[in-house]
Amino acid sequence: MATAPKEAENAIGLEEIHEERQEPPKVQKTFTVEEAVETIGFGRFHIMLFLIMGSTGVAEAMEIMLIAVVSPLIRCEWQLQDWQVALVTTMVFFGYMVFSIVLGLLADRYGRWKILLLSFLWAAYFSLLTSFAPSYIWFVFLRAMVGGGVSGHAQGLIIKTEFLPTKYRGYMLPLSQVFWLAGSLLIIGLASVVNPTIGWRWLIRIASIPGILLILVFKFIPESARYNVSTGNTGAALATLQRIAGMNGAALPEGQLREPAKERRGRFKDLIHPKYLRTTLQIWIIWLGIAFAYYGVILASAELLERDLVCGSAAPPLQDSSDGSEESHSPCHCHLFGPAAYQTMIISTAGEIALNPVNILSINLLGRRLSLCITMGCTALFFLLLNICTSSAGMVGFLFMLRALVSANFNTIYIYTAEVYPTTMRALGMGTSGSLCRVGAMVAPFISQVLMSASFVGALCLFSSVCIICAISAVTLPIETKGRALQQVK
Repeated sequence: MATAPKEAENAIGLEEIHEERQEPPKVQKTFTVEEAVETIGFGRFHIMLFLIMGSTGVAEAMEIMLIAVVSPLIRCEWQLQDWQVALVTTMVFFGYMVFSIVLGLLADRYGRWKILLLSFLWAAYFSLLTSFAPSYIWFVFLRAMVGGGVSGHAQGLIIKTEFLPTKYRGYMLPLSQVFWLAGSLLIIGLASVVNPTIGWRWLIRIASIPGILLILVFKFIPESARYNVSTGNTGAALATLQRIAGMNGAALPEGQLREPAKERRGRFKDLIHPKYLRTTLQIWIIWLGIAFAYYGVILASAELLERDLVCGSAAPPLQDSSDGSEESHSPCHCHLFGPAAYQTMIISTAGEIALNPVNILSINLLGRRLSLCITMGCTALFFLLLNICTSSAGMVGFLFMLRALVSANFNTIYIYTAEVYPTTMRALGMGTSGSLCRVGAMVAPFISQVLMSASFVGALCLFSSVCIICAISAVTLPIETKGRALQQVK
């Protein structure tokens, strides 16, 4: 009988053990790409990313700014009229506009890295072909193809944005303007040496070298982890994040990388979804206006230097007394740039970095919307100030400030557009915005190089009016992205 209580006791013990085993398991920890990026922080990887992806701006600036320093030479060689010179720039941006949408769609579907590599190969190939253009028609066609390739360079900005922690985006992305400035100054400096010696064709060949060199270092940059996780490839995303953490001497959050809910990517209708419709339309207006003003300033500067327009009237072409070379005395009845003109272009171009520190502080303290509104309003004012009769130094000063302001506008809208859209449609949002941007750039040559010859005041007032519209659109944007984490899905 003594065994019965013992058996009962054993039975109770076994039941307690069984109940303990039935306790619900602990919930496993997970983390998102956003949390991982914030936890890893800023370090060696981001410096490498900044240098390589930022350098895409050098190649892009050299290809885009090339037309401004080559236009007087092709005008002379092929006896071109004003509208034909303007058409060259317009077709470059037409190619940019068309391919910008296409490459944005492809980047959201197949990856940012692949499209960036493809765009560099494409631009370098057609840029080299341009140097062998036998006629004006071939030159226009091939530069349009170069514009199409350059449009894919925006994927470099997206990759940088998707790897940067929130608090660093407002500081690091504007600093990328340094690379665009370097490319602009480099092409002007090269033009001052190459154009009068071995000619514009060699200038184009030399200008394609930075893009070719960058292709060789792309292997050090991984595909966006945000893109990989949005496509369900969490293994690749996790490997990328682990590599970045190792380079930065940091650790990933505890748990497993969480895959977001599946959404179709790269759909145009998402941009005009009620949630984003107003934002998208206002962003498009701003991009169009900023590009119109930016390239208007660049081409107007070249026009002022080439034709010596003073106080709203076209003066007869003047020879640059400081230079007696063939570059200044053309047998084709065209006025080419001399050393003084190149020096003025370099000074005004250097203005693009002048307001960068102020712009960075403004973006991070006042927010993206108010900062953009202020710089657009000041841009409108300085366009009007160009109407004032002033000395050559005064004109250079106005151009310097205009280049500084239009550059600040581009900095802010690039950051805002990359931040406001979720990962599933970010590349498409940038692509369509870049496409509308090129519509403004396509119109700018006909205002700066054609209308300005007929009505100097009218052209400047038009530029100013567009900037005012953009300032109003900026301050009324429905979403402020300052301090906001990048959205993964809608």
